[in-house]
Amino acid sequence: MTDIASYVGSIEHFPVLKDWTFFNHAGVSPMPRFVADALRKHAGESEKRAYLATTWYADIEQLRQTAAKLIHAQSDEIAFVKNTSEGLSIVAKGLEWQWGDRIVTTAVEYPANIYPWMEVVRDHGAKLIMVPEEIDDNGHRVVPVEKILKEADDPRTRIVSISHVEYASGQRHSLERIGNFCRENNKLFCVDAIQTIGVLPVNVQQMKIDFLSADGHKWMLGPEGAGIFYCRRELIERTRPLMIGWMNVVNPHEYGNIDYILKSDAGRFECGTYNVPGLLGLKAALDVLAAIGIDAIANRVKALGDRLVEGLLLKDYQVLSPRALGQWSGGICFTSKTHDQEQIVRRLRRDHQVEIALRENRLRASPHFYNTELQVDRLLALLPGH
Repeated sequence: MTDIASYVGSIEHFPVLKDWTFFNHAGVSPMPRFVADALRKHAGESEKRAYLATTWYADIEQLRQTAAKLIHAQSDEIAFVKNTSEGLSIVAKGLEWQWGDRIVTTAVEYPANIYPWMEVVRDHGAKLIMVPEEIDDNGHRVVPVEKILKEADDPRTRIVSISHVEYASGQRHSLERIGNFCRENNKLFCVDAIQTIGVLPVNVQQMKIDFLSADGHKWMLGPEGAGIFYCRRELIERTRPLMIGWMNVVNPHEYGNIDYILKSDAGRFECGTYNVPGLLGLKAALDVLAAIGIDAIANRVKALGDRLVEGLLLKDYQVLSPRALGQWSGGICFTSKTHDQEQIVRRLRRDHQVEIALRENRLRASPHFYNTELQVDRLLALLPGH
């Protein structure tokens, strides 16, 4: 294991720290130097000798194993996708639907986990059930798990598709509880994990997840356009590929032997040439995260988040993100009672080079493990009081 302290506040590893106080890892992460180095290496090799005498494809297969280990899957259950939407669309387009099938999700999902299911509604007469967000006794924004399970319990419910963490509230759902219910009641369970892989533990076996999709450009610290898709082995051959190309088949390199037999592993969902530089960059990122350990990263992010929440409450901001055990996440959403939220974001960026996000008219700060306590304190000092 690598000592996490060697990365905290390190401009060498995270050059963004030189100029920015960056708290938008729930949006798009800045590129660490070790990721940029992997891209530069690929570019240099490609420039000098094309693909000859490189280890690109062996490295990509090593990435498949690392990604599988990260979520407690098998490597033959992992496919590479260009974004979260592609993985979710594989599920939406790849299953055999019947008229009246129900798809259960929440009313506060990122659009990547809504539009694919709307297409199923349009094409197959399915019904999309979107469980609304509520305000709990502490003023936090949550979708109660009991209400998700109530909708899932309907005999026509075919699948529950949910984000591990909601992008505009920071609520982390109890995937193990939902997954166990789905498995026991013969429902499928699909997860958008882009807000958790790389910062919180994800275990597809314990959580009884059937399908999972996540691009690498948020908490995984990778480039945009390179992500992973997981399909439980028992469901691989029951799920049709989203697109068909030269790589879906058993013998893709036998170009003159046109024999349309799809692969029996998750490689059947990969239709063509990889985003090689993107995947090599993602490998560099996941290698570092795996060396540090996700538990250490989660503990660090929790401590930074608790510090931020404490300061926000002292300045009389309303914290919307639940922070209880099992519900907290890396994204902390909050609002001002008197100040314009958009103006706060604009002023922080323009005048102070501090980056947070605005989602659904909510301020959102999402520090990663390498951010420092001093940066959290700086954000708090710059936020207007009430």
